Amino acid sequence: MPAEAEILRRGMEAFAELGYDRTSARELARRLGVSHNFINDRYGSKANFWRAVVDAILEPDQRERQRLLEAEMDDTERVRAMITHFYRAAVEAPLLGRLLADEFGRESERLDYLYEHYVAPTLGPLVPAVDRLMAAGRMPAVPIDVLFFAVISPVAGLVQLPLAHRLGRAEPVTRESQERTARQLADLVVDGLLGRNHAD
Repeated sequence: MPAEAEILRRGMEAFAELGYDRTSARELARRLGVSHNFINDRYGSKANFWRAVVDAILEPDQRERQRLLEAEMDDTERVRAMITHFYRAAVEAPLLGRLLADEFGRESERLDYLYEHYVAPTLGPLVPAVDRLMAAGRMPAVPIDVLFFAVISPVAGLVQLPLAHRLGRAEPVTRESQERTARQLADLVVDGLLGRNHAD
């Protein structure tokens, strides 16, 4: 039987590639090399297994985001650090981006779980810094949902590699090239948000 970390990794592959609804217990068992009862016996349900998979990826990342939120830095530095971390995290866990893109597009208990455990705990403490920067004319004064999507949408450049290659990105893709792309995306987004005075 695979080790726990390997079970969760293969679970992430399945959910990212197939989506939650198309990932059957039988398909999970096939990918894990276990009996079809394994998921229910070990995790209680497919939903519980999904949460275990997501937590295994996001909990360490959440600790790093919390460290950045609590660090001594000004508002501009904090926003820059959080956005930069987001793109670096997408390099660390590329399948997560595919899973999140799928889950963010539909109402479900899974979206509630992601929002309550990961999105809100990150956004909540960051919003005051964003509000101050907007009030000072350092950032465009837009609703938080617009800002959120402006930041998360470019992560497609790290996970939609077939399209990236058609647009001219060099092959092969390496860890180094992905980290370079993440830095470029972060700089482009942050400089666009903070690079000039946005006061009327």
